[in-house]
Amino acid sequence: MSILWTIIIGFLAGVIAKFIMPGDNEPSGFILTTILGIVGAFVASYLGQALGWYRPGEGAGLIGAVVGAIVVLFVYGLFAGRQRRAI
Repeated sequence: MSILWTIIIGFLAGVIAKFIMPGDNEPSGFILTTILGIVGAFVASYLGQALGWYRPGEGAGLIGAVVGAIVVLFVYGLFAGRQRRAI
C-alpha cells in the first residue's frame, strides 16, 4: 500500500512541480511529467529514509515529493538541454 500512495503523491507532485518550474528543457508531455514526479517521490522517500527523516516503509509527504520532483526535473532539464545543443 505504501508504493501505491507514493505513486499517487508522485503524480500530484509532478503536476505541482511542473507549475513551479516551467522551462524550455522540461518535459512538455503530461505522462512524462507525471513519471518524473513519481520518480521524484520515490527519490524523496528513499533519501528521507536514509537520512532518518522517515521510518522504514514510510513514504515522503507531498512537500517532500514536490521537492524531489523539482530536483528530478532540474536534472532532466540539464541532460535534455545538453542533448538538444549537441544535435
